[in-house]
Amino acid sequence: MRRLSRRRAGDRTATTDTELEVNGTRHLLRHAPGAVLLELLRDRLGLTGTKLACGNGECGACTVLVDGTPVLACITLAARVRGPVETIEGLAGETARLREAFADAGAFQCGFCTSGQLVHAAALLRAGEVPADDHGLRHQLAGNICRCTGYSAIVQGIRMAGPGEECG
Repeated sequence: MRRLSRRRAGDRTATTDTELEVNGTRHLLRHAPGAVLLELLRDRLGLTGTKLACGNGECGACTVLVDGTPVLACITLAARVRGPVETIEGLAGETARLREAFADAGAFQCGFCTSGQLVHAAALLRAGEVPADDHGLRHQLAGNICRCTGYSAIVQGIRMAGPGEECG
């Protein structure tokens, strides 16, 4: 990933070029040095499945994976991103079973937090790190706020999508 800062003579606007791999495709993006990953994903690449909600890293609606780790795109400086980025769009195939389980469990309500919940859950399932107890799973998901479901259905959906479980 290449990063170059440019300042034009007489211009106070600095720009940075950042090369990002997003959902398997490389992009060279010019942006302000303070741009966050969420801005580039939504505004420059049109990947609107990653939601802007709080803008402060408190709700988890903007969760994406960077090198397989859940991160909050609304507070992650784009120029500091190392490793491939995966959004809900890029995880569509991998999360098919998980989305089905969420639907079966009633984990979709307003749907605003869903992409962040699915991305985080996919990372846990991929890594085989789904805690055996519901309290532990809720703790793992603590950074993803849902105001509608009360989390029981989300936990149930993740459990239904886990290894050896049948959806539908």
